[in-house]
Formats: sequence, structure tokens, C-alpha cells
Amino acid sequence: MAGAVRGEYAGTAQRRRDIIAAAVQVFSEYGFRDGSLRDVAERAGMTHAGIRHHFPSKVKLLEAVLAWRDEEALARGGEGRPAGLDLLRVWIGAIQHNTDTPVLVELEMTLSAEAVAPDHPAHHYFREQRMAAIALLERAFVLLQERGELVCGFSPEGAARMVVACTIGLQSMWLLDRSINLYEELRRSVQTLVTVQL
Repeated sequence: MAGAVRGEYAGTAQRRRDIIAAAVQVFSEYGFRDGSLRDVAERAGMTHAGIRHHFPSKVKLLEAVLAWRDEEALARGGEGRPAGLDLLRVWIGAIQHNTDTPVLVELEMTLSAEAVAPDHPAHHYFREQRMAAIALLERAFVLLQERGELVCGFSPEGAARMVVACTIGLQSMWLLDRSINLYEELRRSVQTLVTVQL
């Protein structure tokens, strides 16, 4: 019985991954507004009702896509969870990878701006996402501080908030001017916080 339950769960998890992959394709081709759940369902080989069983709204599906993108970025750091300087390097590298799917950057920036309203359906998601990012980076800066590699005058939490704010700001600027080198701009900004070479 337990094996059957595990198999059913694995099937559900795989189905969700298939839907997310289809959503990335649809949103990249048609944009968030024009790409519908029906388009995603067709791409994933499912019914519209089947998609809505996993993701009741397009906003919820977009949240899952963005969460998947973040997890993929960390996974590129190699086995285990990167820490300290390695985490900062993975974070900076991820912003370059984001430019491969500019529509997701645009969707994230647009939706997160709309979600500042407390009654917005994605408000809780973006609040939690930002807090989790700050906590993740803060742990990296705590480790760097213990090694004497955090520039004096910065607290780990303050440095983490600066990196998140800089990441969001640079991506917004890049959407308006694609000539900006996101990787180099972010690397130089983060470099001002640490005494070792990134």
C-alpha cells in the first residue's frame, strides 16, 4: 500500500514538472497575458480541468514556474547546497541564466510590482520569496563574516538585503536596456561587500 502511495506521489510530482515545463514554453512564446491555461494543457498533453487540478489559476502556475527557476539556479551550484562565497557566485551566475528566458524576468518584475498590494493573490508568495532569498544570502554572509571576508561596516542581514535589492533593480533596468551586462553589474556590486575575489 505504501509503495502505491509513493508511486502515485511520484506520478503527481512528475506531472507537475511536465506542466511547469509546458508553461515555460507557452509563456516564452505567447507571453503571460496571451498564453492561457488551455495552451499549457495542450502543450502538456492534458485537459484544461487536469491543469486546474494542479494549478487553480494562471498566477499560481506562474509562481510555480518562478520557484522552479530559483531551484534550478541553486542546483547549478553542484552537489549539495552552496554556501558562503560559492553561494554568492551561484547567485550572480543565476542572473545571467535568467536572461535566457527574458519573459520570465519580465513576468516576475511585473507581477511582483503588482503584488505589493496586500490583497493581491501573489502578495504572500513574493513576500515569502524575498524573505527566503534574504535569509539564504544572510547565511552566506554570516559565514564570510566569520572568516573575516565581509567588508567592515556591513551586517550579514544588511548585505543580504542589498544583494536582493540590487538584483531586482538591475533586472528591472535590463528590461528597459538589454545592453546592460547583468552578470558584470551584479558581480561588481556584490564585490563591494566582500574582501575576496568573486
